[in-house]
Amino acid sequence: MTLRFVIDPDLTPELRAEIVALWIDVTNAGGAVGFVAPVTAADVRTIADPTLAAIADGPDRLLLGYAGDRLVAMAIFTDNRFHLKAHYRILTRVMVHPGSQGDGFGLDLMREAERIGRRLGLDALQVTVRDGLGLDRFYRRLGYREVGRLPGALRVGTGDDRDEILMWLDLSAGRPGRRTTRATNDPAASRPG
Repeated sequence: MTLRFVIDPDLTPELRAEIVALWIDVTNAGGAVGFVAPVTAADVRTIADPTLAAIADGPDRLLLGYAGDRLVAMAIFTDNRFHLKAHYRILTRVMVHPGSQGDGFGLDLMREAERIGRRLGLDALQVTVRDGLGLDRFYRRLGYREVGRLPGALRVGTGDDRDEILMWLDLSAGRPGRRTTRATNDPAASRPG
């Protein structure tokens, strides 16, 4: 089965409830989408409500993936809200329903996000990844590269701090007239001489 994608849907009360239900199911199955299991609808709404408001009122964009009529995947194109970073978006709340994992829907979702990013004229997409779950390998297969790491930035439990990994997908390759100064993780590269 292939996913049917919808970008910028009308955020009806019914759809909001479906999104919260997906978020709960993903979190309670161990997904790294802003919470640590177990969560309830009330827990998720503390983040979901302002997140969905930023979509409804702009500037963020919502991508949903459906298997038939069932919501099984989502990602949010989160605006940086800073004019010097208007050329890229951060993909947040990237999730696939646990009952649909292993069907290739995660790959399909991320490929669709890349296609939309290119269509929007973005130069790049960024994702942040919770270390310790192997998610960085998934994103590397899609062409993302690690560009930074915040050691112990995510406290998922007592004595369990995880690195937050910053990953980047360049969408601008081959575009004429683009000039960038690339950062590197090699300190020797920034030294003169």
